[in-house]
Amino acid sequence: MGKIQVLDGETINKIAAGEVVERPSSVVKELVENAIDAGATAITIEIQDGGISFVRITDNGSGMEKEDIAMAFLRHSTSKIRSSEDLQTIHSLGFRGEALSSISAVAQVELLTKTAHAMTGCRYRIDGGVEKSMEDIGCPDGTTFIVRQLFYNTPARRKFLKSNMTEAGYISDLIARLAMSHPEVSFKFINNRQNRLHTSGNGRLKDILYHIYGRDISSNLLPVEAERDNIQMTGFIGKPIICRGNRSYENYFINGRYIKSPIITQAIEDAYKTFTMVHKFPFAVLHFALDTAELDVNVHPTKMEVRFSNGQELYRFVYETLRNILFGRELIPEVKPSEAKIWEAPKTVSQPASSKPIQKSAVQPTHSEKPEEKKEKLPEPFEKNRLEARKSSLVEEKTQQYELFETGLLTKEARIRHKLIGQVFETYWIVEYDGKLFIIDQHAAHEKVLYEKLMKRFKESQPMIQMLQPPIVLTLSMTEVDLLNRYMDDFKRMGFEFESFGGKEYALRGVPSDLYGFTGKEMVTELLDDLSGESPRIRTDMIGDRIATMACKAAVKGNMRISPKEADALIEELLQAENPYTCPHGRPTIISMTKTELEKRFKRIV
Repeated sequence: MGKIQVLDGETINKIAAGEVVERPSSVVKELVENAIDAGATAITIEIQDGGISFVRITDNGSGMEKEDIAMAFLRHSTSKIRSSEDLQTIHSLGFRGEALSSISAVAQVELLTKTAHAMTGCRYRIDGGVEKSMEDIGCPDGTTFIVRQLFYNTPARRKFLKSNMTEAGYISDLIARLAMSHPEVSFKFINNRQNRLHTSGNGRLKDILYHIYGRDISSNLLPVEAERDNIQMTGFIGKPIICRGNRSYENYFINGRYIKSPIITQAIEDAYKTFTMVHKFPFAVLHFALDTAELDVNVHPTKMEVRFSNGQELYRFVYETLRNILFGRELIPEVKPSEAKIWEAPKTVSQPASSKPIQKSAVQPTHSEKPEEKKEKLPEPFEKNRLEARKSSLVEEKTQQYELFETGLLTKEARIRHKLIGQVFETYWIVEYDGKLFIIDQHAAHEKVLYEKLMKRFKESQPMIQMLQPPIVLTLSMTEVDLLNRYMDDFKRMGFEFESFGGKEYALRGVPSDLYGFTGKEMVTELLDDLSGESPRIRTDMIGDRIATMACKAAVKGNMRISPKEADALIEELLQAENPYTCPHGRPTIISMTKTELEKRFKRIV
């Protein structure tokens, strides 16, 4: 007897559903796109439990005829194309005819719909691909889909879903993209009976961006409007000051469809080269209008991948347009009063992260202080210096480190015999001790001092917190809010203090006290970007990497002159470090040269 057999229809439907319905956000995507294709100008999306137990999509579109309802749930049934030739001129978001069949195969679906000319509407129920009922019912024009208990009959797929908040975050991100792709449609998103997003549908893209990203982003946008060879591009790009550690800020749409294209991504990022730091990605919301004959959207069931007939020309168009915009603008970042800080002696509070701060010190701008006055106010002479620096490459100097341990350069006994010669190249300090010449890199040394302080306080849950007045307001996405709340204890152990303003607004009230001049906003967003990789918890190495970055940015830089007194204070702190011989990135803090080797160089010894 042969081993090959044709699968039954129920099994085929469940397998095929996996291509279209991967998670609750897939359900929302397919149903909302159908609503847009039906001419809806207002769409309400309501979910509960991350969309796993309940999804309701309501629109004011054209509705469905009663005789079409049952057929719409069959595989490959659609009203949008009639033959393979129509694939060359697709104008709708949906066209494959798989969505309703796939959704109904793995969920309990209820449909209410009515056309404008019908006297009554229809209510249709289908569970697991099996029709349950159809009846006439009074309802408004348009369509409502209710999807309950997703994957109830495929438990193996359901157990691989993420937490309710994570799944809701995916849906929130999806609706934000749909709102950006169709600013003429009013979207309302309700999660667990709480309004999360409501757009007006007035057609103004910048209003949408303000609702989604907040004031800081929308006030730093550059308009884009260009056309070449039947390609139109409109939208906004961000000034280089707006960047993230991942590509979540890069959004582009072709004929109203959100897509991912390596060609467009590369063109955007190449245009920003020399404007942004390495491993930072720009903000872009771009709409493209192309002739449908010039692209193929029938590549993958999700319809997010496309092929272009002339990708090279598209790349040049995007790159040259954005590059010209960036070069033609004044891009010097404006320092607002709340960001321009003159340093006072910080009033810090050593306390467990879980307790309330009991003392605050304002960090406010002033222009009346003289440099000498500021210098006196520093808690430690050396820690006034701060600005950004590039990460250093890993360099191991095991032999030299071993020699330094042997010589005991940084012991308390040796300190009284140090002879501080001076600073060279405004970066390195030369110390003479015990017949050797030691050269100390001021940036690497200070970076290591700060790093060990911060790591020690993190491990002991005893952060030193510098309170900010006024606080810094952060506008977070729903996914970022979930991550922040989930890992709030870890953020507090690092020395960050937050206060919820409700919704997606959070006030950053405190930052680690050793990082003078470092607001913490960038650090928080970078940590959230890292956490979006869905690691089960904040890993120690992730914290170490981020604290190393914080220390690097707050440390005194090379090519910066400091006084002998400050250098002496640095060496004093360095000798207290657990491992004073390398910075957090592995670069040596100290190198040495013996008197004998120096005399060989000058041929005093042959």
